[in-house]
Order: sequence, then C-alpha cells, then structure tokens
Amino acid sequence: MARVLNRVPEPLRWLIGRLALALVVIWGAATVTFAGLLLIPGDPARAVAGGVAATASPEVLARIRSEYGFDDPVAVQYLRFLARLLRGDLGTSYQQNRPVQSIITEQLWATLSLAVGGMLIGALIAMTLAVLTADRPRSRSVARLAEFTALSMPTFWIGFVLLALFSFRWQVFPVLGNDGVEALILPWITLAIAITGVLSQVARDGIEQALGQPFALTVRARGATETRVRVGHALRHAALPVLTMSGWMLGNLLGGVVVVETVFARQGLGQVLVTAVRGRDYPVVTGVVVLTAATFSLISIALDHLYRVVDPRIGESAR
Repeated sequence: MARVLNRVPEPLRWLIGRLALALVVIWGAATVTFAGLLLIPGDPARAVAGGVAATASPEVLARIRSEYGFDDPVAVQYLRFLARLLRGDLGTSYQQNRPVQSIITEQLWATLSLAVGGMLIGALIAMTLAVLTADRPRSRSVARLAEFTALSMPTFWIGFVLLALFSFRWQVFPVLGNDGVEALILPWITLAIAITGVLSQVARDGIEQALGQPFALTVRARGATETRVRVGHALRHAALPVLTMSGWMLGNLLGGVVVVETVFARQGLGQVLVTAVRGRDYPVVTGVVVLTAATFSLISIALDHLYRVVDPRIGESAR
C-alpha cells in the first residue's frame, strides 16, 4: 500500500488526504447532530403531524412512527441515516413535505450572496486600513479604537442603527426584503463592520512584522516607494494569517447570518434553520449542519492550496 501511495504525485496525494479528512469532519458533524436531535425531549411523530398533532389519535401517531422508523432501535435509525447521507439524500422535510435538498438549494444563494458580499467588503476595508496605519503609532491608535468599538457592538444593534438611519430616516435603501442589490447593501455593511474589526488587526500585525524584516530595507534601498513596499511586499507576507482568519470567518458567516437575516427580514438558510428548529424538522436541521460542515471543509482545502500559492516554501516543506 505504501509503495502505491509513493507512486501517486504529491499534489494528488495531498488532495486525497484532505478530501478524506473532510469526509471525516462531515461524518462527525452529522453524527453529533443525529445524537443531539435524539436527546431533545418530545415525540418526533407530532412534529411530522404538524398542525393536527394536538388532535391526532394514538393510532395516527403510531402509523407515523412506523412509517418514518421512529420506533426502530437507535442503531438501525443511525445506519439508515448514514446510508441516506452516502447516497446524497438528506431526507424529506417534516413541515414542508418535500426534499431537503430543494429547500436548501432555494435559499442557498440568498445566504451565500449575503455572506460572501459582507466578507469581501469587510476584507477590502480591513486591508486598506491595515496598510494605511501599520507602523504609524498615531494612526494605529485611532484605528484600534475604531476596531474595538466595532467589535463591541452586537451585530443586531448595528443592523437596527443602519435601518433607522438609512431606511426609516433618510429612505436611501429599502427597509426589508430580498429584491435587488439595494436590499443587500445594509446587510453587507452590518456584516462587514465586525469583520473589519478582526481582520484589520491581524493584517496590521503581519504587515508590521514584515516591515521590520531585512527585505523591507533592501526594497527601500532599491528606490521603491513606501506604498510599493507596503502593498507589493509587506502585505503579501501578511497574507497567510489573513487567509486563515478570512476562511474561518466566512465559514462562520454561512452558518451565522441568521441574525442579519432576521433583522432585515431576508430569506435564507438562517431563517430556514430557525423555523426547522422550532418545528423539530430534523431532516432540515441535519441538512443545514452537513452543508455547514462541508463548507468549512472545502474552505479549509482551498486555503491550504492558497497557502502554497502565496508561499511556495510550504509545498516544498511538505514534499
């Protein structure tokens, strides 16, 4: 087996290993979710019965348990659950009585556009702020005060303030809804404020460390402008911790935009998850968790690849 693996090119071997690790992460997240849902008190058959659960007869509830396998041993339910996941089948929603895949697919773009847009805006502001204030004590002190202020403000409060000013008072942007790019601007800014507060600190620390290295003195000695030193050289050396933090934050945003979606009354996976938890719609909850775990895993693989692009020495050390 070892000889066969040694014949596989290193990039392909690395990718196979990362994909195998991603499958383990997804399996672990799905298993923990399955166990957690079993521990929630209550009868899942009543969740399936929905609005008529209060008046459903014991015979109807018993038929639902038999049809959905709720009365089977836990081990049997778990194996059936894993078998569906291996087939790519997330099950059928108890509340909406349609495949979970279609529910997630319908709402995925709304959440993805919100999270990615907020991430890009926050990263752009953070990088600009870090480049302008790194190794400049007065500017850095002002920037840190603004960053800590942004981090101390709850996301929902930022959203309410933006709504009060730009929607209710000045009527620049729509109050609620998912229609058009205009409806995304305030949610993007809400997410970007917290992102900026974190990323700018990480980027500034990396840039300041890079500016203290001998290569920065060499570049300046060659006649490069300060802007070129900071943007063309120091920023690249600070890219690795920024990429790490950005990937982690993007994964969290995909699973945590529920607050922003609630404040701005937007459709998305956050609202789907809240509704599913309230209604004990186990397949939908599991589907969203599996999607989040898969997203984290894919982001991790993409970041590892970007590390090798930004710093080829990582790939050399792996070989």
